[in-house]
Amino acid sequence: MLNMADGLARLGALAADPVVRTLADAFAAQDFELAVVGGPVRDALIGRPTHDLDFTTNASPDEILAIVKPIATAHWDIGRAFGTIGARVQGEQVEITTYRADSYDGVTRKPTVEFGDTIDGDLVRRDFTVNAMALQVPAVKLVDPTGGVEDLITGVLRTPTDPKVSFGDDPLRMLRAARFSAQLGFAIDDATQDAIAELRETLKIVSPERIQGELIRLMQTEDPVRGIRVLVDTGLIEEFLPEVSALRLEVDEHHHHKDVYEHSLTVLQQAIELEHARHPGAEPDVALRIAALLHDIGKPRTRKLEPGGAVTFHHHDVVGSRMARKRLQSLRFDGETTDAVARLIELHLRFFGYAEGTWTDSAVRRYVRDAGELLDRLHILTRADVTTRNRRKAARLATAYDDIEARIATLREQEELDAIRPELDGNQIQEILGIAPGREVGEAYRFLLELRLDEGVLGPDAAEQRLRDWWASRS
Repeated sequence: MLNMADGLARLGALAADPVVRTLADAFAAQDFELAVVGGPVRDALIGRPTHDLDFTTNASPDEILAIVKPIATAHWDIGRAFGTIGARVQGEQVEITTYRADSYDGVTRKPTVEFGDTIDGDLVRRDFTVNAMALQVPAVKLVDPTGGVEDLITGVLRTPTDPKVSFGDDPLRMLRAARFSAQLGFAIDDATQDAIAELRETLKIVSPERIQGELIRLMQTEDPVRGIRVLVDTGLIEEFLPEVSALRLEVDEHHHHKDVYEHSLTVLQQAIELEHARHPGAEPDVALRIAALLHDIGKPRTRKLEPGGAVTFHHHDVVGSRMARKRLQSLRFDGETTDAVARLIELHLRFFGYAEGTWTDSAVRRYVRDAGELLDRLHILTRADVTTRNRRKAARLATAYDDIEARIATLREQEELDAIRPELDGNQIQEILGIAPGREVGEAYRFLLELRLDEGVLGPDAAEQRLRDWWASRS
């Protein structure tokens, strides 16, 4: 619950920030208005850390540039066409934008940039009332023309104008509604949520890169599940990630299986908890979180109803990995993230064979080799994938995974497990066997690698003898 007295005190502290005060004095000296706007004002009111100071002013871009040049260590005008000048003031990056009164064509999402005359007009065109507040400085005056404070108090997300108009102007705001719901823990008011459901198909005019950016920001929140539920309940997720809503498989009276959608959301929650426990203070692991959400997306395609009421999903790990790769590529995710998500999904079932019977050291080495740099993430995903309510089964699986991690640690100490490779390299293979570079060297290398995985460290002399024996057996 927002305490206004405390909130106003925090606004005063924001106004007294050295960067804010420096800019406020500089603009006031030239008789221009200046206000901190958007997220920093919202966050100061509710006691969240403020980041990335944004300002708005009645000065033109050229006038902004003239004012900030003497007080900035760097400045840039890449956003000048949209009225925005960037600068670095006292070591902090800021953006200052001329009051705007844009209009949209409803087809391309590109606005017709129009500069406005008043701060109220600028605020009304923003996405949500809680982001449509400004703190005028140096006067320290809160400007709230759309009731943002009231919505902060009640924990509601609402557009400043008719939501159909607001989302029609920029459909990405529908995705932002889900993200802010997750980030702030706010409910979306009925009219706004209904508008998302009605206008969801307009998201098609938004570029994949912008959608990807909002999806990443959603996954970086503390409670992305809340936002995902908004996306699924409104149908908006169908426009860019339909594999998630497809997880809501029907369960008839004869064939029963776990609710895959709810299971996936629980896995995501548990993965975040484990992420915090293992790496406190680290940046959110977006690839891990996406893999947790999507780890079972292969199940709808592989679902098979068996006699007697059983349901199987054979090879859903491999199918899901391919599906995830294709979807992330369509959203223009970078190759590293795409590869990590796809590989984690492909490997997420591997451990469960271990729980059924103790693996050999060879199997443990192969598990580490196959996971590579993703091993720690795979540990988290695999543990998070246990959502059974059967306490005995959950305890058994947890104990089994404790065991495999302990064995990995032991083997890592003994065998340099993170760098599993043959004990003889390609040059040594050629010298020992007297062969030139080519296919046979590759075959010999693979033989030695399998030997290393099966039997561990043999030593170079023993490895050489085994290589000679293998080579002789081929003739």
